[in-house]
Amino acid sequence: MAFRGWPSEALEFYEGLEADNSKTYWTAHKDVYEDLVRAPMTELLDELEPEFGPGRIFRPYRDVRFSADKSPYKTAIAATLSRGGYIHLSAAGLAAGSGMYHMERDQLLRYRAAVDDDKSGPRLERLVAEAAADGVRIHGHDRLKRVPRGYPADHPRADLLRHKGVVAWKEWPVAPWLGTAAAKRRVADFLRASAPLNEWLATHVGPSMPAAE
Repeated sequence: MAFRGWPSEALEFYEGLEADNSKTYWTAHKDVYEDLVRAPMTELLDELEPEFGPGRIFRPYRDVRFSADKSPYKTAIAATLSRGGYIHLSAAGLAAGSGMYHMERDQLLRYRAAVDDDKSGPRLERLVAEAAADGVRIHGHDRLKRVPRGYPADHPRADLLRHKGVVAWKEWPVAPWLGTAAAKRRVADFLRASAPLNEWLATHVGPSMPAAE
């Protein structure tokens, strides 16, 4: 079936789950999750696949083994795309991300060197400024309080040097278009707009390379 957005019942499902995160609620409403939450996400991923690669939906169950919060279910559905991209739906609305959320040590070293470079650094600075102008937020899983060791505190790109991940992120609050095919257009437009950032990261950072033993 063609993607037609998420109906209001999908958002209401997550509103209910936030209020009652229990097996009883989940079991009573599992058909809503399967038919009105997961099925539209599957349809969306199928339609995005030719341009952005195959998608994978995350399991709805939380890993509570090492968490103080023992709520068994995630209050959002999320998926990734193999060529870069993350999609997230919750009671608050739709969100999408693209980039490197967490960099390993070797990636961080290459990232910082590229930010410091007088050619690649200003290029990233421009990409971040352009994203901000379009309402896209750039962040990562964490950031240092100070510029990393070896770089001057007054570095012209000090803020970027403090990042430990670089992700373009955009959120759309609940609106009538969310229940239509327009939701796909917004996600696709965001992913296309994020392509220059991903290209910069691929060129200057790349995948983590395990140290030779």
